[in-house]
Amino acid sequence: MVNWSPSLQTAVSDLEVEYSEESGTLYYMKYRVAGGSSDYLTIATTRPETLFGDVAIAVHPMDERYSKYVGMMAIVPMTYGRHVPIISDRHVDKDFGTGVLKISPGHDHNDYLLARKLGLPILNVMNKDGTLNEVAGLYCGLDRFEARKKLWSDLEETGLAVKKEPHTLRVPRSQRGGEIIEPLVSKQWFVSMEPLAEKALHAVEKGEITIIPERFEKIYNHWLSNIKDWCISRQLWWGHRIPVWYIAGKDCEEEYIVARNADEALEKAQQKYGKDVEIYQDPDVLDTWFSRHDILFFWVARMVMLGIEFTGTVPFSYVYLHGLIRDSQGRKMSKTLGNVIDPIDTIKEFGSDALRFTLALGTAGQDLNLSTERLSSNKAFTNKLWNAGKFVLQNLPTCNDSSSWETILAYKFDREESLIGLPLPECWVVSKLHLLIDTATGSYDKFFFGDIGREIYDFFWGDFADWYIESSKARIYHSGGDSVALVAQAVLLYVYENILKLLHPFMPFVTEELWQALPNRKEALMVSPWPQTSLPRHTNSIKKFENLQALTRAIRNARAEYSVEPVKRISASIVASEEVMQYVSKEIEVLALLSRLDTQNVYFRSFPPGDAKLSVHLVAGEGLEAYLPLADMIDISAEVERLSKRLSKMQTEYDGLKARLSSQTEYDLKASLNAI
Repeated sequence: MVNWSPSLQTAVSDLEVEYSEESGTLYYMKYRVAGGSSDYLTIATTRPETLFGDVAIAVHPMDERYSKYVGMMAIVPMTYGRHVPIISDRHVDKDFGTGVLKISPGHDHNDYLLARKLGLPILNVMNKDGTLNEVAGLYCGLDRFEARKKLWSDLEETGLAVKKEPHTLRVPRSQRGGEIIEPLVSKQWFVSMEPLAEKALHAVEKGEITIIPERFEKIYNHWLSNIKDWCISRQLWWGHRIPVWYIAGKDCEEEYIVARNADEALEKAQQKYGKDVEIYQDPDVLDTWFSRHDILFFWVARMVMLGIEFTGTVPFSYVYLHGLIRDSQGRKMSKTLGNVIDPIDTIKEFGSDALRFTLALGTAGQDLNLSTERLSSNKAFTNKLWNAGKFVLQNLPTCNDSSSWETILAYKFDREESLIGLPLPECWVVSKLHLLIDTATGSYDKFFFGDIGREIYDFFWGDFADWYIESSKARIYHSGGDSVALVAQAVLLYVYENILKLLHPFMPFVTEELWQALPNRKEALMVSPWPQTSLPRHTNSIKKFENLQALTRAIRNARAEYSVEPVKRISASIVASEEVMQYVSKEIEVLALLSRLDTQNVYFRSFPPGDAKLSVHLVAGEGLEAYLPLADMIDISAEVERLSKRLSKMQTEYDGLKARLSSQTEYDLKASLNAI
């Protein structure tokens, strides 16, 4: 028995059938008991048109309602008195419908297996186009759904219809065309799957194949443990013809030849049947393993089975499974819904690297809703990467400045001594980079691609672009010394080129372009060595710079709260412990640049200033505070006036609410007295 598509006129595999919960009807009808009695059995079915293919009526052996009828015969309605036996079988569900099952083995997979077990005949009532055949008598030639309507109407007229009621059906539909699939008995070519599946199961069990994420291993094992024989023939106009030839005039089930081509088949036939034998090839084509996103079954499992069968070894060691790429609403893409996203159009609008990065960020095994917002965000990330590259290039020494380049290239940030001698921002960003390299390399080895992408994204945008590039401007533009600027230039180049390396698997085009634009590139990025792991890093420097970041954020937030003009520089008193003071005071240029402070009026103290009451007090962290004079940030008289107005308004609202509460209390008291 196969899944038949009446519109495509071909068999389809189990994996190409999608089941959906749909509203339908349950039809109840009478099957009279033969022998002259007036007794009848009521049967409930969702497909009454298949009754012409009934070969038996079954009840459960322990169902006392029908035990007396077992062994007798029943009359199939509308068949001119055709009799079928009433049998018992433990697979009958006593609680479904009336507990009586019609067995139509030509049109139901379960009935087919039951009929094979019990030795019942197979009766087909349907043509390949979904119309009923001559077995259906007067209904011959009617479409299956038209026949259902007419049959029910006739059953009602003859008094054999009991009732019909709404019922939720699990409807099998063709993945390709969406039509309802018809279970049908048909001569097809099958492959016995159990021996193949057993070897594929052992390959994963023995660790020869690793499935990632691990949870899919259970699905793989369950599917192969319950696999059915695979129908490999299709009735299509295209595809590879089945390599089977039949002998003209012979029974095709008994006389056939398997060969690589027609000449070989003819030679084999002549050897067995003589020189005058005529042969013809089977008209069917091989199943092409129609594949979509459910690749674990459609491709992986079959490649494993056939790879082991034909080569004696597994075809691959690792299987990495991503989720479905859905539309922005979480729906599967289909032509019917009109929600298919064309990758070519997407690349034209957002760029191939942005698309690749968006898809790669989808967590392994989890479905990804592909939205314009995601693509736009990663396009902006690509632009940010490009602009950062422009900044680095524009702030490196010229190619003719050999002395500066010698100094820059002399820095070896993979050595402990080089890292120790760096200023705080440079030591921080290089240490963070080294941590990222270690984490990303480990994640690559574990196939945690989504984690890698997010970690690189956060480091590049949050740490390198937003913080270090801005900090480096204090070195490059305001340092007053070439040696300090060269340190920043060396760090910019080192960190940026390693970011490109880490991102290259995700964004090969833009990273390669930017890499080759950097000076002294002797080879392409794609063949350059991967960054080293276990590089030196200073967690102490990371903590120190995080304190500096916290102070900067606090000052920025205060400026925003008091609507200080972005270009205006303000005064500040930084109160810190002696330990914190040592490294914060050294970075006054960086702090002033990032927080828009007036370097001439930034004071470092061990205790609060005398005018603390007229300042905004900020606590950035343990042992680190700041006092910002209000006079620098606001017009005090205007602020007093604003706050006074606000206080007056709040007082008015308070008085109004108080009056309403008093009135309500008086009303409630009077109501209580009246009730008494």
